[in-house]
Amino acid sequence: MGEVVDQFFHANGYANGFANGFAINGFSKNCEETNQLDNIHNSCWYEELIDDDLKWSFALNRVLHKGTSEYQDIALLDTKRFGKVLVIDGKMQSAEVDEFIYHECLIHPALLFHPDPRTVFIMGGGEGSAAREAIKHKSMEKVVMCDIDEEVVNFCRKYLTVNQETFCHKKLNLVINDAKAELEKRNEKFDVIVGDLADPVEGGPCYQLYTKSFYEKILKPKLNDNGIFVTQAGPAGIFTHKEVFTSIYNTIKQVFKYVMVYTAHVPSFADTWGWVMASDQPFSINAEDMDKRIEARIDSELLYLNGASFLSSATMNKTVALSLLNETHIYTEESARFIHGHGVAYRH
Repeated sequence: MGEVVDQFFHANGYANGFANGFAINGFSKNCEETNQLDNIHNSCWYEELIDDDLKWSFALNRVLHKGTSEYQDIALLDTKRFGKVLVIDGKMQSAEVDEFIYHECLIHPALLFHPDPRTVFIMGGGEGSAAREAIKHKSMEKVVMCDIDEEVVNFCRKYLTVNQETFCHKKLNLVINDAKAELEKRNEKFDVIVGDLADPVEGGPCYQLYTKSFYEKILKPKLNDNGIFVTQAGPAGIFTHKEVFTSIYNTIKQVFKYVMVYTAHVPSFADTWGWVMASDQPFSINAEDMDKRIEARIDSELLYLNGASFLSSATMNKTVALSLLNETHIYTEESARFIHGHGVAYRH
């Protein structure tokens, strides 16, 4: 996963801390063994390897938690710029100061396009933020959040205080299980199914939940009439959209009649992010009507999303639009695409 390193780098690119040999599991002793701010302020950084020639680093106050569960490498970091940050398999998943952008975009468009959403099934979402946004809808009766990794859920419940009320909410049904197995065994159907999964990395636990066979045979049959599926779809920037975004879109397009993409810049991700929304019913709502639904249906104030911004986010630039149009790859178990990085299973 990413590494906590000394602030000062040699010309050859290695940090002082690692050159001196005191790194343990990618985290320096300096970060793990002291909470003295005087020491940390000048020496402790976290690096996320975005590609072989590109890193994204940010300064830390301290490491709150790190470990390896049965499924994933996990870290919860207290950063100077972005607050508390959840990192899984070396990839930033959520940051305290701007997670509202990602989660409002993930949850609210699908629920607002649906005529009367009452039940939601969230695949993943262990930190609780997706469930928090879904519960804001006055019509909501039941939110099932199904995450495979109990360790992620438990330490998010402990450290991410913003979602503590969500985890105790009477409308939330928290399930620790593989989302594929959970959907297969349930007899009920849902108005909206949400993919709040980790990015597809080689050896990670999630990539099979981006495949055509999963969408077609397991997920879609669990949607009610007028049901909507929405998933996060990875980086969608001008240089990164071909990693998985266009392929996820093209795969979903094989299964649903109507498919819509939209994007937003998430500062802590250092990129534009993408989502794909799909249904067998057309998406037809204008900005004014969307704002009216936000006012009528949602209990609290949204910080990011409104009708005009959503319609704008669904307009792709020329390069991305052409890539979506020309994409031919379809996710299968044998032919998956991955973003840079590797999951626990790959290293084992």
